[in-house]
Amino acid sequence: MSSVAAQFATRGKKCVAIGRNYAAHIKELGNATPTEPFFFLKPTSSYALSADGKVEIPQGITCHHEVELGVIIGKGGRDISAAQAYDHVAGYTLAIDYTARNMQDAVKAKGLPWSAAKVPQTGFDTFSPVGRFIPKDQVEDPHNLRLWYKVNGETRQDDQTSLVLYRIPELIEHVSSIMTLEEGDLILTGTPKGVSRVVAGDKIEAGLESPDGTLLDHLEHVMKDREGGYVFKAK
Repeated sequence: MSSVAAQFATRGKKCVAIGRNYAAHIKELGNATPTEPFFFLKPTSSYALSADGKVEIPQGITCHHEVELGVIIGKGGRDISAAQAYDHVAGYTLAIDYTARNMQDAVKAKGLPWSAAKVPQTGFDTFSPVGRFIPKDQVEDPHNLRLWYKVNGETRQDDQTSLVLYRIPELIEHVSSIMTLEEGDLILTGTPKGVSRVVAGDKIEAGLESPDGTLLDHLEHVMKDREGGYVFKAK
C-alpha cells in the first residue's frame, strides 16, 4: 500500500472533481448531460476543516452540499486504459464537495461557462471534507455502495453509486488522457440528487455504506459563517 495514498489528505497533490455524473442530479439543476466525463480541479487545501472542526461559509455565499465517493490513486500514470484502471487505485474515501451555488448561478446568468466559477466556488478552505483511507480490498464493488447525507437528522441525499453515468475505469482513462495522475490524487466521482442549502449552525452527518449496511466511512461536522476574508457580491 502506498504511504502517499494512505495519507492522501495531507500528501496528495490534486483533487479531480467529476461534475454531472448522476442523471437525476443533472435534471434537478437543469444542466445538460455531458457527452464525456466533465471535471474540474479543487485545491487540496480545501480538505481540512477549520481549527474548531467546522466548515466555514464565506460571507454572501449560498452553500450547497454534494456528497461523493472518492477514489484514491495509488500508482500514477498517463493514458491509463479503462481495463488497467483499477490497478492504479489504492482505495476510497467519503467526501463532501460544498459549492457556492449563487456564484455558479451568477456566472451562468452572464452566459459564461459553468467551469468559469466552479473552481473558485468549490475551492474555499474547508469546502472539501474527506474521510478516512479505505483500502481497495475492503470494497468488493465501488459501484455497489450507498451514499447518504443528513442535515440536523433529516436525510437530504441517499442513493447508490451504481447510478453514475461514467464509472471509475472510464473516469481514470479520461482524466489520465489529459493529465498525469499521481499517487495520492483524489478523484471525486460526482454527487447524486438531493443537493440543497446548508447554513450556519446546521449539524451534518454523511455516510458511505456497503451493501450489507456496514458503515465504511462517516463524517460529522457543523456549518458556521466565516468571519473576514472573501465576500461575494453579485453584480
